[in-house]
Amino acid sequence: MDINLHQCFIATDDHEASLGFYRDALGFEVRKDVGYEGMRWVTLGSPAQPDVELVLEPPLADPGASEEDRKAVAELLSKGLLRGVNLRTADVDAAFEQVRAAGADVLQEPMDQPYGVRDCAFRDPSGNMIRIAQA
Repeated sequence: MDINLHQCFIATDDHEASLGFYRDALGFEVRKDVGYEGMRWVTLGSPAQPDVELVLEPPLADPGASEEDRKAVAELLSKGLLRGVNLRTADVDAAFEQVRAAGADVLQEPMDQPYGVRDCAFRDPSGNMIRIAQA
């Protein structure tokens, strides 16, 4: 059996601001932009990985969710408590400078970690932590 990662979902409360981060700062390409029942999903991906996609979705992408649940998830997102993604690049220092120059919220400048990688970290416009590690 051959199983591969295809999509990863990231909650966003502002798709346009998130596009500025993922498309403009990170260089991902927009592959799909779909609306349904007042919600929106934007699919992006690295040109170098045509089979892997990141999907920006509403904080609680369930039309049947209660207002109480929507508020709870929105609060967790605003605190940065929902999980983000880890990305990889050949030159983390250059990637850091590019993303920082785009105005991203820096959490950690590039540093060598005790577990064997050199990485940096940002918050996307919705508060998700995005780490970039050197290959």
